[in-house]
Amino acid sequence: MIRTRLDYLLIGTPKPFGDDGELSAIVKKSVDTPLMLGFAGLAGNQVADPLHHGGRDKAVHLYPIEHYAFWQQKYPDVGALNQPGAFGENFSCQGMTETELCLGDIFRIGKALIECSHARQPCWKLNHRFGRPDVLKTVVQTGRAGSYFRILEEGRIAAGDEIIQQDQPWPAWPLDRLFGLIVGGQRKGNSAELKALAKNPVLAESWRKRAAQLADAG
Repeated sequence: MIRTRLDYLLIGTPKPFGDDGELSAIVKKSVDTPLMLGFAGLAGNQVADPLHHGGRDKAVHLYPIEHYAFWQQKYPDVGALNQPGAFGENFSCQGMTETELCLGDIFRIGKALIECSHARQPCWKLNHRFGRPDVLKTVVQTGRAGSYFRILEEGRIAAGDEIIQQDQPWPAWPLDRLFGLIVGGQRKGNSAELKALAKNPVLAESWRKRAAQLADAG
């Protein structure tokens, strides 16, 4: 049973990011005051691309503090890695890596109740964020992706709040296994598992569709 603490609570707003002036809210800053966590996410947090970010299945993004040592060693000159928020996360804590978290895990944090909906699917913005061409590729290879949560009960939360696991209905689906099948290229010979995922109502809708496509591809 996972019991940890929210070390940092982070929010961001869209700012010019890409070479063509495209907006992104990937840069997050920590806040010390309590915030309302609603079904659409944290009060004060915004997304630039609602088609691919935010929404019910991506209300909150968590990235484990444990992963930072790996990235700091790989990119020692990237200053953004010296503090939480480098990966656009809203929650920064220990003890909730992709090997420890499972699909559908439910947690109480402050007054809110959250449910793990899927792992993060990395995009080109991580390459641009760190000024390196291989960040996305490394995330896929290592599975250091982070996780997304939907909100079951709204409520106020704050940095320092305990995160207490309430239930683990799908222990056979740790996020590293899920990520490997959907993103990491491990679909070969796993059509049955992919078909099961495509029908799992807890899995984020976009990943259910992807699981069905991969299953059909054989």
